[in-house]
Amino acid sequence: MTIIIDGKKISENIKDNLKNKVNYIQNIHNIEPCLAVILVGENPASQIYVKNKKQTAELLGIKSISIILSENIDQNELLQTIRSLNDDEKVHGILLQLPLPKHLHSFEALIAINPKKDVDGFHPENIGLLAIGKGEMISCTPKGCMKLIHTIQKDLSGLNALVIGRSNIVGLPVAHLLLHENCTVQIAHSKTQNLKALCLNADIIVAAAGKMGLVTEDMISDTLRPIIIDVGIHRYFDEKESKNKITGDANFEDILKSGKASAITPVPGGVGPMTIACLMENLIIAVENLTTR
Repeated sequence: MTIIIDGKKISENIKDNLKNKVNYIQNIHNIEPCLAVILVGENPASQIYVKNKKQTAELLGIKSISIILSENIDQNELLQTIRSLNDDEKVHGILLQLPLPKHLHSFEALIAINPKKDVDGFHPENIGLLAIGKGEMISCTPKGCMKLIHTIQKDLSGLNALVIGRSNIVGLPVAHLLLHENCTVQIAHSKTQNLKALCLNADIIVAAAGKMGLVTEDMISDTLRPIIIDVGIHRYFDEKESKNKITGDANFEDILKSGKASAITPVPGGVGPMTIACLMENLIIAVENLTTR
């Protein structure tokens, strides 16, 4: 039998713990944790993400500021906005919602954020600290992936882990985190040959390639019975049910029916809720680093 890892339930437990921390910070230190989210333009998906983050923050008692900038803003104006937030002692976390309009340079904007306020964990300083095992501001999705894995197995030493995808946002940080847990890690990508053979040898599979249905039932070892963490998210129209649906990089239904995996995350309801919970956790770490230590 394959366990369905309930990311929504696990994220709620994290948020309950964060509520207590927020109350403590407010009551003992008289500090109001504050997250500033910068949104450039009117990308509908980005607007939804920002709204969800704001709602979650407010439910936890965290102040959330949304800074909406024009689609036509220039690079200097964006950088000045970031610098202003860096200098604001009442703002503890800064999140730049991506993607940015094409005329803006994302990397230059991200490195302008104070690393101590970089709750997304995208600043090169935080990525470097993560790589050497000293990171506190860990990228939210990779951090969430590791928490989900640990609900199934605490000690990962000696396990074979396969990360499918090499992005700076998910694939590479997850690989580093798994290495720090003493896994033997392989990274697969678009140029990898014989992905099936790699999957069949894996105790842990993190699917983050951005390709719908990439990991199929026949790629799963019924001997090793891996933990599968599905980071992918794809919207498609189901002709049989005549409605829009969301799925991931793994063929969830077939893998679940086969019973080959020891555990698997659903899409939606797996990694997604954990990403926002870990974002809020990073904000509290930022508050503690900036004000209470």
